[in-house]
Amino acid sequence: MHAPGRHFLQIPGPTNVPDRVLRAMDYPTMDHRGPGFAEVGLKCLDGMKSIFKTDKTVVIYPASGTGAWEAALVNTLSPGDKVLMCETGHFASLWSKLAKRLGLEPVLIETDWRRGAIPEAIGEALDADKAHDIKAVCVVHNETSTGSTSRMGDVRAAMNATGHPALLMADTISSLASIDFRHDEWGVDVTVAGSQKGLMLPPGLSFNAVSDKALEAAKTSKMQKSYWAWDEMAGPNQTGYFPYTPATNLLYGLAEAIDMLHEEGLDNVFARHKRHSEATRRAVQAWGLEVLCNEPKDYSHALTAVMLPEGHNADEFRATTLKHFNMSLGNGLSRLAGKVFRIGHLGDFNDLMLMGTLSGVEMGLGVADVPHQIGGAQRAMEYLKTAATEESSSVAAE
Repeated sequence: MHAPGRHFLQIPGPTNVPDRVLRAMDYPTMDHRGPGFAEVGLKCLDGMKSIFKTDKTVVIYPASGTGAWEAALVNTLSPGDKVLMCETGHFASLWSKLAKRLGLEPVLIETDWRRGAIPEAIGEALDADKAHDIKAVCVVHNETSTGSTSRMGDVRAAMNATGHPALLMADTISSLASIDFRHDEWGVDVTVAGSQKGLMLPPGLSFNAVSDKALEAAKTSKMQKSYWAWDEMAGPNQTGYFPYTPATNLLYGLAEAIDMLHEEGLDNVFARHKRHSEATRRAVQAWGLEVLCNEPKDYSHALTAVMLPEGHNADEFRATTLKHFNMSLGNGLSRLAGKVFRIGHLGDFNDLMLMGTLSGVEMGLGVADVPHQIGGAQRAMEYLKTAATEESSSVAAE
């Protein structure tokens, strides 16, 4: 049955694809070996450097983020290598499982899934590794399953304090172009990303940003690889081409998305996401519900995971909200299944879209008979109104 109006896709990704990107992807497919394609390829490869905040190598794959996880590991490591991984949530756990399937030896630092990675724990683990058996540290920058962000600058500082030579790898699949990330400044060796979240594209592209140190490690890596091999990409990429058929129309969209991010300004993009996350948490607090992340320093600006009271199933609430208000919310994953729902507020998103989202959540809570206090949407609206007024005053003062 037709549902009038637009569906509200408020999961933490894939996110809404803006019309400009859709129109760019609608161009006729061109010859990916022809002279015109080089301009598109170079614009994407060079443009992504600005998004990662790096002047080093960026590799683009026609793949999901899982492929970029694998590429980061197989290009730099050898079978049996130990990899220090922080289990901050469902996706950090999946990355660890992938490493084990590849023949690596994950060393897990567990958490309660209610905060980001603990830099001090990483430092302690590396300091105890006197033989330097640990070859890499893998951290999910923004854990999509929990709404917690790891402080990568602090992680790098903790690693530097030990003098340990391990590589640092970061998963920014749900944070790149939504939360400030600095590949070069924070000394990250491999940054993993995907197209379907802050980059405002459909799924289908993934990325590795690669440091010089990681490129050196790749020279001695003994992991089997072909499709993911950085050295196969290097030559063709220099002139804007790829060693195999690229996702041509997704690259058209990526070039447009990069333009949009620069037109808004990355600092403004990050400030917008921070504003929306704060408004969302204020709404949750007003409803009398609890945000899953309980470490304020680790609050995510890309999404908010909300716990439901004992005895109430989050999936049933989500189904009720979808049925009555045509809005999709993120589900709880693995150990959080049925316990939390997730509000995505990232990508091509503005204040009015957030207010529609929070109003839908509040109405859904009522229809689903979830115990709550009314007024969460109003609390968020008051905050957004104040933030808009302060922003206008700041611009006028300049």
